[in-house]
Amino acid sequence: MTTERNTGKPATSKSAIAIDKARAEGRAALIGYLPAGYPSVEETIAAGIALARNGADLIEIGIPYSDPVMDGPVIQAATTEALAKGFSVRQVFDVVAGITSQTDAAVLVMTYWNPVVRMGVDEFSRRLAEAGGAGLITPDLIPDEAAEWMDASEKYGLDRVFLVAPSSTPERMRRTVDASRGFVYAVSIMGVTGARSSVSSAAEDVVAAARAAGAERVCVGLGVSTAEQVSEIAAYADGVIVGSALVAAVRDGGVDAVAQLTKDLSTGLTRK
Repeated sequence: MTTERNTGKPATSKSAIAIDKARAEGRAALIGYLPAGYPSVEETIAAGIALARNGADLIEIGIPYSDPVMDGPVIQAATTEALAKGFSVRQVFDVVAGITSQTDAAVLVMTYWNPVVRMGVDEFSRRLAEAGGAGLITPDLIPDEAAEWMDASEKYGLDRVFLVAPSSTPERMRRTVDASRGFVYAVSIMGVTGARSSVSSAAEDVVAAARAAGAERVCVGLGVSTAEQVSEIAAYADGVIVGSALVAAVRDGGVDAVAQLTKDLSTGLTRK
């Protein structure tokens, strides 16, 4: 039975339920990232549905941001195009609702914190919950500064996904794990996103440190682009996050390319 960490109660976290379902099937969960509004809102929805129908368990929808600090060149180019076409933050709820109405995937929004603050943390959280969203991934928000988000996420039943990295101290790791709900996002390398020829060996160490701090679900992202890399990470992590490779698939081949790449990536999920 899926349970919340340290409570023994049935889980209400959509992310936890999706990850635990994959675990029960003897595999890691596949988490796919797409930038909202690229190449259009309608195509983002169609690509998200294709992800879910071809092997993705969770979907991250990124809010385009004018000054990204973590995104690599592929995602930067996509978000710049979305913004140039007039994407507005409010449209992310249309994207989430469009995917959740057609699939069972847990859909999270990944965003820098400023757009949430500008809309209002409570209003953003309410609208995300109404759209069927599972929660937020917040790369530039640390638990120490997240009191308002903690309150809103409890109020609306949303997951709080914070990031940990090779540089995280044991104290920071423990505080981040304690504040997270759903899963902990382990960054495998220091730097920006982007497909790489190999996955950093630091990833396994970060996962181990997060587990030692009490994390029940740890997912690894940054740099994953092939089924072989998925298989490598699936051996020790609860979920594998793929971003730039999927965005490149959207760019080069549209929804069909996303569906095919998702099928290919999912072949690496089963734990040997």
